[in-house]
Amino acid sequence: MSGILDAFKLDGKVALVTGSERGLGRGMAVALAQAGADIVGVTHTAEAPETAAAIEATGRKYVHVQANLLSIEPIEGVVAKAVEAFGHIDILVNNAGIIMRNDSVDFTEKEWDDVMNINVKTVFFMCQAVARQFIKQGTGGKIVNIASMLSFQGGIRVPSYTASKSGVKGITMLLANEWAK
Repeated sequence: MSGILDAFKLDGKVALVTGSERGLGRGMAVALAQAGADIVGVTHTAEAPETAAAIEATGRKYVHVQANLLSIEPIEGVVAKAVEAFGHIDILVNNAGIIMRNDSVDFTEKEWDDVMNINVKTVFFMCQAVARQFIKQGTGGKIVNIASMLSFQGGIRVPSYTASKSGVKGITMLLANEWAK
């Protein structure tokens, strides 16, 4: 008789996790590896040794991809590197993001644009690129976008972060409606 955890096994799956060098991103990447997935970790840093070590300790493979996700320019290359390394992608976790704190009356356009670019624009276009790969593979897949309670609560001194995470919530709902079938 199989246990409940058998329903969560990811043996043979490949997960692409953005922002995997620390915090929630590392935690999710390691959990996916513990469930049996190989991991493509996307970070803005040249390497992520702690993440790599934690994933490899599970017996799973880890491939690191350095990319500046403040623009969508590296997205196609990230997907190509994942497919080159493992042959396919099954799961995308859009976790990379930034927050800028400043009084709303003093918030700058650069602060706004940087947060919106990585937190919303890159999330959408990463979903699009990986969905195209899912279609090419003919396998479907799973996409997990990380939003925030601030998409419900608002926030203080984080106008672009609140707007961006509200956008992530909306994009996720739209894509679920459009792609779930």
